[in-house]
Amino acid sequence: MKPVCILGNGQLGRMLRQAGEPMGIAVFPVGLDADPGSVPFAQSVITAEIERWPETPLTRELARHNAFVNRDIFPRLADRLTQKQLLDSLRLATAPWEELTAAAQWPQAFASFGNLAVVKRRVGGYDGRGQWRLAPGDEATLPQECYGSCIVEQGIAFSGEVSLIGARANNGAMVFYPLTHNLHQDGILRTSVAFARPDDALQRRAEGMLSAIMHELEYVGVMAMECFIVGNDLLINELAPRVHNSGHWTQNGASISQFELHLRAILDLPMPMPSVTAPSVMVNLIGTDVSAAWLAEPLVHLHWYEKEVRPGRKVGHLNLNHSDAAELSRALERLAPLLPADYHGGLRWARQKLADPG
Repeated sequence: MKPVCILGNGQLGRMLRQAGEPMGIAVFPVGLDADPGSVPFAQSVITAEIERWPETPLTRELARHNAFVNRDIFPRLADRLTQKQLLDSLRLATAPWEELTAAAQWPQAFASFGNLAVVKRRVGGYDGRGQWRLAPGDEATLPQECYGSCIVEQGIAFSGEVSLIGARANNGAMVFYPLTHNLHQDGILRTSVAFARPDDALQRRAEGMLSAIMHELEYVGVMAMECFIVGNDLLINELAPRVHNSGHWTQNGASISQFELHLRAILDLPMPMPSVTAPSVMVNLIGTDVSAAWLAEPLVHLHWYEKEVRPGRKVGHLNLNHSDAAELSRALERLAPLLPADYHGGLRWARQKLADPG
């Protein structure tokens, strides 16, 4: 099988490399500033763990590489303006929005959106960075450089957040994981819960939306779609043209992980529907030192990224799954004293979700 080069050498690239090893697929995550002569990309399939990158000798070289899968899709989805325009062209529901170009827009914007507007940088913002939540009267707090570089959208009163991880093959075939329920705090994903049997109506709706997007783009590989639950329907929040944090539970909760599925798709290997037979929970480890005590819980699978621990930085995650949701909940209860207090709210939320999936 052809080797795979990944633009970016963070934790997603690391986990793609790990997924390739059992199948004999050589996967090379490479930093953006790597010397092109040191990267074996000539005979490789190229993918990326990030949506946008600066221009470097390596990225200039890869931009001309015909085997760079989804090469021209990354910049389109990395920009929230062109991403929203795509969704509008497909008539897929999102929060009402507009491009933010001048302060003079605010009276009309609040008249349209109500008393909460969310400003987002068109490119570069993630994990809550590059976003501002504004009420009428807060406009002066917004940095001037946001005008011309941001969009503004209506703040949505949602009852829950879900994501759908799906993949599309070269021949157009698509497969999906069950919807993942997510809890964010300060814009950072803290905890995810996935069920083997999701809500049928929401699952069908989400699959139809993501199918339309991947088909329109002729996308190949794994894509994530984050949505708000509003009433009985979904509003698309954001798209990620890559493997995604909310799909990490698939490493231990599915027969084929999202990382393996992405490699299968871009290498044109068989891509059956992954089997999911039990509920799973993923706990993001954020700015927390590794602890061997977590391994005392038999349901815990530790995934450590070997990164410097800093406040607000994702440094690993814990996956837990069990066929009995009540036993999985008890494992989370036992885990709580082994984690700092700021994790406890997310663990309680996961236990409540396991007890009442609706």
